[in-house]
Amino acid sequence: MKTGYRLPDVTFHTRVRDDSIEGPNPFRWEDKTTADYFAGKRVVLFSLPGAFTPTCSTYQLPGFENGFADFAEYGIDDIYCMSVNDSFVMNKWAEAQELKNVKVIPDGSGEFTRRMGMLVRKDNLGFGLRSWRYAAIVKDGVVEAWFEEPGLSDNHGDDPYGVSSPETVLNWLVDDAKGAAA
Repeated sequence: MKTGYRLPDVTFHTRVRDDSIEGPNPFRWEDKTTADYFAGKRVVLFSLPGAFTPTCSTYQLPGFENGFADFAEYGIDDIYCMSVNDSFVMNKWAEAQELKNVKVIPDGSGEFTRRMGMLVRKDNLGFGLRSWRYAAIVKDGVVEAWFEEPGLSDNHGDDPYGVSSPETVLNWLVDDAKGAAA
């Protein structure tokens, strides 16, 4: 994936809260498409190896969550966190992280991630197929800026983090705004 490319058209199987449903699990299935998330908006999409994992839960997700106002100042409408996890896991992770700003997208089957060229094996960690860590600024479904961690490969021994950090993405937005103003 690189700048100028259109995101793949995929249907995501999500679980959404429905107050008309009683009981301990008041959620229903709702399919959402790539267009539902990305059409007509400028967003940050970041994808990571897994919900509840250390770097993702300690640095990357909280950084985007806490920095939402800074991103909005530079024209970002939404911030999406994607992982090759099902909707049940992503929703519980969002709840555990007390998310108010970042929205989660479950790519349970890994179809979007595969079509982005970012699906990797993490069998060495017992994870199976997961996403390589990346971030993108997406405008109306087209990649405007791409931030991919180095070393994309199956069963990579490390989990590099820095290129796709909230700080790096925000710095790009700041520099882009300065360039546009000049």
